[in-house]
Formats: sequence, C-alpha cells, structure tokens
Amino acid sequence: MFIASDLPADLIRCAEADGFPRNSCGWIKGIYGVVRRNDFREIVAVTQGDCSFTQALMEVLRYRGVSVVPFAFPFDRDPDFLSRELAKMAARFGTTVAGGERWKERLDVVRRLAHEIDRLTWEEGKVTGEENHRWLVACSDFDGDPDEYARRAAAFLAEASARPARNDLVPIAFVGVPPIVSGLHACFEEAGARAVLNEVQRQFAMPGTTGSLVEQYLAYTYPYSFFERLSDIKAEAARRKVRGIVHYVQSFCFRQIEDIILREEVGVPVLTLEGDAPGPVDGRTRIRIEAFVEMLQGR
Repeated sequence: MFIASDLPADLIRCAEADGFPRNSCGWIKGIYGVVRRNDFREIVAVTQGDCSFTQALMEVLRYRGVSVVPFAFPFDRDPDFLSRELAKMAARFGTTVAGGERWKERLDVVRRLAHEIDRLTWEEGKVTGEENHRWLVACSDFDGDPDEYARRAAAFLAEASARPARNDLVPIAFVGVPPIVSGLHACFEEAGARAVLNEVQRQFAMPGTTGSLVEQYLAYTYPYSFFERLSDIKAEAARRKVRGIVHYVQSFCFRQIEDIILREEVGVPVLTLEGDAPGPVDGRTRIRIEAFVEMLQGR
C-alpha cells in the first residue's frame, strides 16, 4: 500500500507534515502515511527484532488514536519467550496457538509454490531476479488472499517452467532489507548480472521444513542477530555459486553498520547501495552497478 501506490512520495510527505524528521527512515514515514491516509484503527507493531524506529512510530500512532498490538522476537532466540508472545498474540485476536498451527499447515502448501519459484531462479535460470523478489516478498501476507496468491503462483510456475534457461548472466546475491528504490534488479540484468538469491525476501517465504510455529519463527533469520543472517547468506551464496553480493541498506537505518561484518566474512566482492526515498534508480547508482558487474565479469 506504500511502495506500490501511485504516489508513494506523497505518503512520506504526509509523515513529514506531521513532524517526522527528514533524516528518518523512508519506510517508517511511508508506513505512517499509509495508516493515516487509510484511517487504520489497529496495527501490529514488531517492537523487538525489526526496526529501531518502530517504537517511536508506535507511540505517535497511539497518540493519534490507533490501537497498537505489540509483538517481540527474543534477541537470544529463546523458544519459551517466543511461545509466550505467540500465545499473547492469539489471545489478543480471539484465537489460539493451535488454530495458528492449522493455518501454518495450510500456508506451508502455498509457500512451497514460492520455494519452487526461487529454485527456478537459481537452479534453472528461468525466473528473473525482479520476479523472484516480487513473489517472495509477497509471502509476508500473500497479498491478503493466500488462495488467490496460490492460484497466480501456480500459473506463473507453469509459464516460467516453459521458458528457455538463461545462463549467460553473472549470479549475484541481493542481501539486506527489500529496496525502497524501484528497478534495481532490472538494472543489474541490463548490466549482465542476475540476483539468484534475494536474502530477506526468501526469509519472508519461510524456507526449510519446520514443525511448529515456534520452530518456524526461530528458524526465521531476519529478527535476530546479524550472525543468524550471515550464516544463511554464506550457505545459500555457496549453494547458488554466487560471484558477488549486493548489500542494500536504507538511509538512517542501524543495519548499515552490519555492512562491516558482511564485507569481512562473505569472501566475494560486495557492492553496498543505499536508498532513501521511493523512486527509480538514479544515474550515479546505475554507473556503480555497471562497474561492479564489469568487475565480476573480468574476474
């Protein structure tokens, strides 16, 4: 509702008009604008394990009359803590964890379609990095309709499976939060590289096999320390024969600091790209992308 809207910059301006500073995260301002413009009355806020700006966003929205339901991921991945949070969430919405487990079984069937789209990207070269990004990132909420998502995903798989494989592009990994800048994946493909791994988007699709909700959300790397993410990045980059990594970071985000560890640990060249507000790829970034891909091709 923010990034795919006709005028996402207007939602940021809505937040700034209400007092949000210019040097705060564009995603946070855009989400605030969506809530205000659509008159939402209740939201879920991940107060631990996501964004350091979320608490302030939650406080301002509460002040504006929005009911906020908090949820916290345990930093130390404590299963008892996570189990209590799930039970609180279930009770808040008048259901049970057992009911959630039944939904997990149903959604795991839908997720398998997304996992197959991911496999076609890196193993068969039949899905673009942009398509991979869009299908996996949508697993955060299945566009509000899991059955319709499954229908469209199955149709896309049938079409993509019939495509000729494209193996002439340099395989790269795209790590970091989903970009606020549009067209990045396409820009890399124009330069001669394809994202065969979209790290956080893939995590939204809950890869791997887990039995319970607690196991699923303990295996989910995004909310915990960077070391859980790093282990997943290194393993998948090796499996997919990645030759370079693009680290997308959001302006004014604490996750930029994690770039230090990433560069020293991954063992392949890293290009760090920073985005601030929604919009197309600018000329300077395009030149950096072309130079990075040319360097990888030379290696």
